[in-house]
Amino acid sequence: MKNVFDYILAEETSYKTQGISVSEGYDFHMYEHIRMSTLFRDSKYTKGSNDYSRPFRNIIRRIRNLALVAMDFDVKDIVPFVNDAVNYYKSFLVKKYHPQWARKHNLDTYIDDLVESYEDYGLALSKHVNKIAPEIVQLQSLAFCDQTDILSGPICIKHQYSPAQLNEFVNKWNNIDEVTTLARAEKTNPNGVSSKTPGKFIEVYELDGMFPRAWLKKDDEKITEEDENTYTQQLHIITFYKDGKGDNKGIALYQGRGDVNKYKALVRDKIFGRACGMGGIEELFHPQIWANYDEIRIQELLDAASKIIHITQDSGMAARNKISDMDNNEFLVEKEGGNTRQLNTQPVNLIAFQNASNRWEEHAKGIGSAYDAQLGQSPTSGTPFALQNAVIAQGEGLHEKRKGKIATHLGEGYRDWILQDLVKEMNNEQEFMEELSLEELQYCVDAVMNYESSNMIKEMVLNGEDINPQIVEQHKQMVKDSFMKGGNKKFFKLLKDELKGLPIDVEINIANKQKNLPAMADKMSNIFRQVFANPQGFVQVMQIPGASNAFNDMLESSGLSPFKFSLMKPEEIQQMVQPQPQSEQLSVTTQ
Repeated sequence: MKNVFDYILAEETSYKTQGISVSEGYDFHMYEHIRMSTLFRDSKYTKGSNDYSRPFRNIIRRIRNLALVAMDFDVKDIVPFVNDAVNYYKSFLVKKYHPQWARKHNLDTYIDDLVESYEDYGLALSKHVNKIAPEIVQLQSLAFCDQTDILSGPICIKHQYSPAQLNEFVNKWNNIDEVTTLARAEKTNPNGVSSKTPGKFIEVYELDGMFPRAWLKKDDEKITEEDENTYTQQLHIITFYKDGKGDNKGIALYQGRGDVNKYKALVRDKIFGRACGMGGIEELFHPQIWANYDEIRIQELLDAASKIIHITQDSGMAARNKISDMDNNEFLVEKEGGNTRQLNTQPVNLIAFQNASNRWEEHAKGIGSAYDAQLGQSPTSGTPFALQNAVIAQGEGLHEKRKGKIATHLGEGYRDWILQDLVKEMNNEQEFMEELSLEELQYCVDAVMNYESSNMIKEMVLNGEDINPQIVEQHKQMVKDSFMKGGNKKFFKLLKDELKGLPIDVEINIANKQKNLPAMADKMSNIFRQVFANPQGFVQVMQIPGASNAFNDMLESSGLSPFKFSLMKPEEIQQMVQPQPQSEQLSVTTQ
């Protein structure tokens, strides 16, 4: 039976050299897939020298960057809430505390890394260990995994730790002092090539999976047949060194029980039988390869065209003179009938190759749902504005669908890993400041008004006074004016164990109202045109809750603040829209 050291070395070699068969005539090599995607993303050839001696027309990167922007998430799009009917009002506190808590723990970085790995390689692998924010495993760091389904088999990650980083595990891992002495001033890349570094590093393998129980036995412990045949979830932290004969010898830093819920995987455009889905770079492999082919041919034509070649029947002239050696205004003497002339090296096929290269780029744009307007390019002359918006919306549809899958994955990660840490911190008497939307501000001011008016009524009753509704309403208005003048940034304080024992859930808003700003600006122009034409009618319409909420949403989406509009009192608006007397209108006209 193999031990864990031999197993790691054998599987790492197999992962680098062997792929799998997805179906007849269709093989997949995950290591090569990741390598090729990385190289094409960064404008590098997979074979030959990358010394810039060959043109590389990168048609992938703009399409890839557009997809990242289209699928981008902000922590404000993630809305935790209290999933309890009686205590649902506490959802407001959870929602307002979450954004700054998420930024504090770098959850926005985790989301960005998740989207990038998902788009680039067709696979995002999340790992959750001892931190609030999960980590995205850089797929280049995989020593090996199951290439058919990454979560169905062992996962081994290769780390490069500095001695200082290893010292953080002194009380958790074994043999730290021994391993630190093996540190070398170099790092090894996934291809096994070492590069010199200013600091020293140690190569460490992190292996998770189901293995024989015998692998957890110490050297002096007896291993039974049952130990060899019983499999348990295990975690092994291993490093290697070269002995005197040049052979790899392993040192165990940690061996123990593993966590079956340590990893989550998100696959883009699933393909049955392979761990990675169809990555955004992979689907553009062919257009990129053939665009480069055309660019190389074009460069060869230009190199040939740059040559100045002369033809002559005077053999003596060819032997005597070179154009590059002549001075200005110098004469050449040619024998009679020499017929010296310049050879025409014009690249007659240049346009054909340029058109072919452009066709491949247009093909790539279609695959990646990246149309000219989305890429910041002017549309074809005569394209109607409405048609252009329709094309953009159609192109964004595919990105929105994928964004929905990312949202579902994030929601699962929040429920399983993150929300418990949020609740734990909120229960510890947090004080924070957050900006409120107009709707949230109205919610707060109503609560404050009701609270203050209730206290006032209680005090009047206790003092034996009659309750005067007019005085109560005046007091409410005074409280409201005072609260609103404080601006839309408010301080909040959470009580001890505010959310203790309450079920917390999460929803993720992927509507992203700010995506189509040109269309929104056009709508706002139409709205204000109608407002100016009939201000009294507008004031009446705004009394309808649904209409006023929709108007506030459009203001926010257009970058305007509904809060500033709300500071104007109703009586002031009514006064502004009152029709002027005829005499005043005439006087204004004659001035």
